[in-house]
Amino acid sequence: MADEPIEEYKQQVEKGVIDALPYDRLMVYYRKEKDFQSELKVIKKGISTFKKHFADLQKASVKKKKSKVHELSRLFSKTTGLTDKKGNEIYLPAPLPKWIKRQTTVEQKLKKKKS
Repeated sequence: MADEPIEEYKQQVEKGVIDALPYDRLMVYYRKEKDFQSELKVIKKGISTFKKHFADLQKASVKKKKSKVHELSRLFSKTTGLTDKKGNEIYLPAPLPKWIKRQTTVEQKLKKKKS
């Protein structure tokens, strides 16, 4: 009975849903089970899925470059330090920073385990 939500989360992660909940719940489940290999796989899948999603959103907004709103948004991002001089985003939207930090931690634990 308790594994039913885990199986549902696994299916959602495999599909690449854009919702942090299934990724977070699987990470916690694998962490409690001390299955760091599986946790690392989920982290990497989540990071790649969300980065692709955010890149697609950015590409869609670039297509609308001629709009006044886009120009104001670009200038605001540049002045607040959210983009570099070329207009590339520096800021990583949630949940990416948390997952990247966790990825480093899990990789360190796996290195210690191998040593």
